[in-house]
Amino acid sequence: MSRDISTILRHARITEKASMHQAGGVYTFDIARAATKRDVVQAVRALYSVTPRTVRVVTIPTKARRNARTGKVGMTGGGKKAYVYLKKGENITIG
Repeated sequence: MSRDISTILRHARITEKASMHQAGGVYTFDIARAATKRDVVQAVRALYSVTPRTVRVVTIPTKARRNARTGKVGMTGGGKKAYVYLKKGENITIG
C-alpha cells in the first residue's frame, strides 16, 4: 500500500484497556482499513522513531444499533486497530 504515512495511523486509541497495555510497552492505534502490518511498522518508524518488535492487526466488526429516538436500525462504523509491541525501554509519547 503506497499511501501517505499520516493516513495509515489514524489516531491513538485512548481507552482504559489501552492505557493498561501501555505500561507493558503495547500501544494501540486505529488504522486505515486497507493498512497492513508492514504499513503500520513503516508508519511507526517514521512518526515516532522507534522500531516495533511485533504488530498485531485486529478487524473491528460493524454492528447493528437501533436509534433510540426513531427506532431505525443503523450500522456502527467498525474498522481496524493495531497493537504495536515495543522493545523494553522504548516508549511513545501520546498526547
